[in-house]
Amino acid sequence: MLSKLFGGGGGGDAIDVVEAERRASAGEVILIDVREKSEWKSGHAPMARHMPLGGLDERAFHELRKKGRPVAFICRSGSRSGSACGKARQAGVEAINVKGGMGAWSRAGLPVAR
Repeated sequence: MLSKLFGGGGGGDAIDVVEAERRASAGEVILIDVREKSEWKSGHAPMARHMPLGGLDERAFHELRKKGRPVAFICRSGSRSGSACGKARQAGVEAINVKGGMGAWSRAGLPVAR
């Protein structure tokens, strides 16, 4: 219930980093990192695709819809990914916000690629 109220700027579904890692590794969701290039290079989830928030447009959402899977968005803390979720949902993409972002990912000891 609280994730529905406080799941980020886009509202809706939110998952924690452990669940995001499990679901992305299993191929259940597409994990998209919406941080800037310098942030991405400093460390990201190994299975994530990089798509900065400013580059999320109808073409990107069209490609994501074609994949036929939910999309989990992650950023540094969960705010930008919440915005990405809102935009994605408006474009017809099933979107999930990863609560706590890469900060929580690192604190949880999950793998980070550089």
